[in-house]
Amino acid sequence: MNSATTFALVRHGETDWNAERRIQGRSDVPLNDTGRDQVRATAALLRAEEWDFVVSSPLSRARESAEILAAELGLEVIGHVPELVERHYGLAEGMQDGDELRALRIPGGFLEAETEEDVAARASVALRALVAEHPGARIIVVAHGTLIRLGLSALSGGPVETIRNAGHCVIQHEFGEGDAALWSLSIVNGAAWGVGVQPARATA
Repeated sequence: MNSATTFALVRHGETDWNAERRIQGRSDVPLNDTGRDQVRATAALLRAEEWDFVVSSPLSRARESAEILAAELGLEVIGHVPELVERHYGLAEGMQDGDELRALRIPGGFLEAETEEDVAARASVALRALVAEHPGARIIVVAHGTLIRLGLSALSGGPVETIRNAGHCVIQHEFGEGDAALWSLSIVNGAAWGVGVQPARATA
């Protein structure tokens, strides 16, 4: 049996669009000063454990959050993973809640948006690739709220709540009987989560 691989999945810090409650998706909106402070506070929480390196989404708010975490923890950002970008929200990107946004809603999302299933699959592919490349490592992954929530829900087998700005989640991968992938989600938004080890879903 291979050693367990541990991930701390961290949502980027706040942006001005987050503060304005705009849908960001793939739009490349930078961190604001509140977001930078949030990421530094998360670094202080992660300092209690040993971590090997950091990877992130290529969007600037995630890249800068990753750089802050790496600097605070004495680590290196070793790469930016395209599969970790946020969900594409189609025509809803940049919009605030209101009649115009509500008119774009369809079951499971918005017109021309990426499906939840596709987002979860992307997140699962990215984490599995990191397991294959760095088995047994302890990896900080900086990404986006919807991608983290949907990815963790698919891998853990249970619904996961909304991920706060700079919120961190911890999930561990190990191989079970017959090399089945087992995922154990222990922390969501910095607090203990109650579901134990479960087989990954087929879509992961």
